Amino acid sequence: MRKEPFSVGSFVHIIKRGTKGTPIVRDNSDRWRFLKLLRYLNDAKAPRNWEREITNEHITKGFIRPEHWSSQRPYVSILAYCLMDNHFHLLVQEREEGGVSKFMQRLCTSMAAYHNAKYRDSGTLFQSAYRSRTVDNDEYLQYLAAYILVKNTFELFPTGSKEAMRNFSDAFDFAESYQFSSLPVFSRRAESTLLDMDTIDQLFTRGSSFLKSAREVMHGRYENPRLYELAMDL
Repeated sequence: MRKEPFSVGSFVHIIKRGTKGTPIVRDNSDRWRFLKLLRYLNDAKAPRNWEREITNEHITKGFIRPEHWSSQRPYVSILAYCLMDNHFHLLVQEREEGGVSKFMQRLCTSMAAYHNAKYRDSGTLFQSAYRSRTVDNDEYLQYLAAYILVKNTFELFPTGSKEAMRNFSDAFDFAESYQFSSLPVFSRRAESTLLDMDTIDQLFTRGSSFLKSAREVMHGRYENPRLYELAMDL
């Protein structure tokens, strides 16, 4: 198992990229499955054949757990996520020793096996090991939440990220409509069973305060280049 430079309680920013920049998801069914994996693989007590027990009803009701399962024992607290076509970002807190490594191994192994079976591929889906950085202060933690959720989704804006900056309000509304990031949780349009909502509410301000910090982050390369460079360095 990969030895990590962090321990229980550490906050960690994780990026996992497709090999040579190739897509890790190709359609919405792949994207929805990624969310399903975030929910159900983050559990040391999940049954071995857990996927057979998850029905459409479990998904449509908000990724609820089957009633006969024992209580969840999460490897990590997931605080933010954003899925892009060729990579994904996670902001997590380790809950048990080696929890980040265990969760990432389960997540990426499942994604790779599913991808190869669905697309009849035998290649490597991901580019080497995941990259991670420990978050060692609150300023950086607050910055990362906005960076992960806003900077990345702005890149999907139809006319490009530069135009998104010129029309921030419209771009933010667009970003909130993207179903495969946890931005709506931070803008207070939703809550999520995929995330540790109690920890989020202890650490972050949501709603209009998050919107304000998001604006600052999107100008961060000029106003706070140190944090911007740390986030971009993964």
